[in-house]
Amino acid sequence: MNTSIDATHDPALKSWLESANDPSIDFPIQNLPFGRFRRAEDMDWRIGVAIGDQVLDLRRAGIIQSYDMNRLMRLSKEPRQALRQAVSEGLRHGSPHEARFREALTPMSRVELGLPCVIGDYTDFYTSIHHATTVGKQFRPDNPLLPNYKWVPIGYHGRASSIGVSAPALGHSFQRPHGQTKAPDADAPSVGPSRRLDYELELGIFIGRPNPIGEPVRMADAEEHVFGLALFNDWTARDIQSWEYQPLGPFLSKNFASTVSPWIVTMDALAPFREPCTRPRGDPAPLPYLDSADNRERGAIAIELEVWLQTANMRAAGHAGDCIARSNYRDAYWTVDQLVAHHTINGCNLRDGDLFGSGTLSGPRPEQAGSLLELTQGGRQPLRLSNAETRAFLEDGDTVILRGFCERDGYRRIGFGECRGTVMPARPL
Repeated sequence: MNTSIDATHDPALKSWLESANDPSIDFPIQNLPFGRFRRAEDMDWRIGVAIGDQVLDLRRAGIIQSYDMNRLMRLSKEPRQALRQAVSEGLRHGSPHEARFREALTPMSRVELGLPCVIGDYTDFYTSIHHATTVGKQFRPDNPLLPNYKWVPIGYHGRASSIGVSAPALGHSFQRPHGQTKAPDADAPSVGPSRRLDYELELGIFIGRPNPIGEPVRMADAEEHVFGLALFNDWTARDIQSWEYQPLGPFLSKNFASTVSPWIVTMDALAPFREPCTRPRGDPAPLPYLDSADNRERGAIAIELEVWLQTANMRAAGHAGDCIARSNYRDAYWTVDQLVAHHTINGCNLRDGDLFGSGTLSGPRPEQAGSLLELTQGGRQPLRLSNAETRAFLEDGDTVILRGFCERDGYRRIGFGECRGTVMPARPL
């Protein structure tokens, strides 16, 4: 592992910016997530760090010389940690740099947040054994897991061009997708809007340092190539998926829209929340290229995750929505390091800005399901919401909000912000 706990994680550390000292805020001085923003008068994206309710312009603060986020993400361990240290020192209470840093702040409510970097390639994984088992039972009750699941991190290559960002308050809106579907009793498929639209609670893993083509990344070096994590919603049209996925897997059922939160929480910020990576007794040990002592000792990351659903009627009534599921990333079967090592074992070259989706992050209990497909048993048991509405799958006007945070005794709570997306009606064909 290339992350460690240092003075930037000190829970007693306070900022001269009072909003950053609120114990309930996602962005205290111990977090310092990175993203891209622009003010009304800016033409180009700038690199910012979220602190309290403000955005710090790193170039205006004299910390960096370029607004190229992908270039910054390529930093190796030492300069990356030195950058975090410099930002922390400038924001902490009593800093001699307070005046300069204050001039570089803009209220988050007054900026436009963009995709946190230029995303090149996108790979979606299937790291939750609980999700894989629950979904598998709907199709193969006696044998829900396929034989390869406990041996190999399953993934597919997705579409980077349709990834949108969750802007503050507005979120990311997209049209309900069209596609081919086939009812079980129909003689032929038909084309039309999806009627079984779903969300998927995921984390996005952003690659920082590239590896040369032909050179696999070893487990011991994997996190040198990871910049950080964000919330990620991989919207899925279940009816289109069930018709198209054999034999080559997801296509139009998933490439119409995905939503990522605007702030990347760095691996350095997550250092206090690492945990041992354990497998159930009797499961096979990972193959050597997917195993290391460090991964066994602290490969898991404890991130509390929540899914909120706000219907159009709720929004009109001023209702914030219902929390319909909670889970934790510590329950994933495959770790970040293992995904990097597996993705490159064949010589595949990763590039700065590449994005991995974790796959749907469900927990072991039914209420910890990360999708409506699981929560409603494939639509057979609709959810009853607090305003008496019901949902089997998403309807037009529904907003899904993902939230995530880390907290542990002896450390400051840090958060990921929101990943918010709203389903709009399908466009006429």
